[in-house]
Amino acid sequence: MNLTSDQWILWQHGFLKLNGTILTTWAMMILMALGAKLITHRLVTEGAISRWQASLEIVITSLEQQIKDTGLHEPRKYLSFLGTLFLFVAMCSLCTVIPGFKPPTGSLSTTATLALCVFVAVPLYGIRAQGFGGYLRTYTKPTLIMLPFNIISELSRTLALAVRLFGNMMSGVMIIGILLTITPFVFPIVMTALGLLTGMVQAYIFSILAAVYIAAATRIPKGKLHVPPVPEPAH
Repeated sequence: MNLTSDQWILWQHGFLKLNGTILTTWAMMILMALGAKLITHRLVTEGAISRWQASLEIVITSLEQQIKDTGLHEPRKYLSFLGTLFLFVAMCSLCTVIPGFKPPTGSLSTTATLALCVFVAVPLYGIRAQGFGGYLRTYTKPTLIMLPFNIISELSRTLALAVRLFGNMMSGVMIIGILLTITPFVFPIVMTALGLLTGMVQAYIFSILAAVYIAAATRIPKGKLHVPPVPEPAH
């Protein structure tokens, strides 16, 4: 039994390989891009709006609020990155209802890539907010002796992001596949519904953890906050 779509080899030449994970990943990206194009090509700013636009605005508003709740006070700066992470993982989970579909997030190579994106994004956002020197100093807090521990923490949480998502997505697909072979159809249907719920929860957790890491990296020390002077009242 193929546990992941990595074992589904479509084409190979030497060390170059096209497997099921690459195929489904690109399929998901194309599907999301086309869906975004179709939904947003007739957006309006006044008057009556379509149901698609209303649904889209609900999703965007909810994502912005969740990002803001993690401590990022300007959520629009991070919406494109964090929103894309959430929607990609969520769409991969939703598509598991398609018979024979194995989500690319059930492959460690995909989840590791997503975690690496977070690993790169965190210092980029941190440097943008605090400057290069200011961000590097966060690794020496509260004391210089914490430098190696903070570096290890940065690496370990990236690994944890990848393994957590991979384990939950792969296990869900495996359980459904096993139940389809040994039980009546009603049990796989129930497990599929439970798997969809679990997948959505994993998408939420993955994106929220990424937001928390970015919020920690962009937090400016209180002593360096710029407080504008209060104008004196006119006499």
